[in-house]
Amino acid sequence: MKPFKTLFTLVPVAALALGIATLGAAGMALADSHGTAVDHGTMHVTKSPTCGCCGAWVALARQEGYDIEVTDTRDITSVKLKNNIPGTMWACHTAMIDGYVVEGHVPFAALAKLLAERPEITGISVPGMPDGSPGMGNDPTARYDVVAFGGDAGEGEVFHKAGQ
Repeated sequence: MKPFKTLFTLVPVAALALGIATLGAAGMALADSHGTAVDHGTMHVTKSPTCGCCGAWVALARQEGYDIEVTDTRDITSVKLKNNIPGTMWACHTAMIDGYVVEGHVPFAALAKLLAERPEITGISVPGMPDGSPGMGNDPTARYDVVAFGGDAGEGEVFHKAGQ
């Protein structure tokens, strides 16, 4: 009888310890991804005060661990002109982070790639507002291009293919 009593005492303790260890590992993984985003300083996002999809992108960026400062303006065009964003690259909001321009509903995998690789470009863009992009439905299987512009990219070249 004693072996069964010992077994029934140890199994719940082992399960609890495993659960705590698993939860701790998941928390550390989340902390690591957030630490990477924070290492690049504050992201400044300029958007229209009435644009819901821009607000959704900002919320997702915060969930990814980015420190965000938002400026609402009705004159978003001047921000795009000031940052030399080619007209074919325009989208609804413009962000600046660590010396780069991030235009529109850029997926966070492309943003992480940009910040890790640090290419000699002005920035990246998801022109227009493609369905499924972050803030526009956030479908990880949605297919669209993230385009680099300025510097080595000239007027534009594919930087990242989303959904592939």
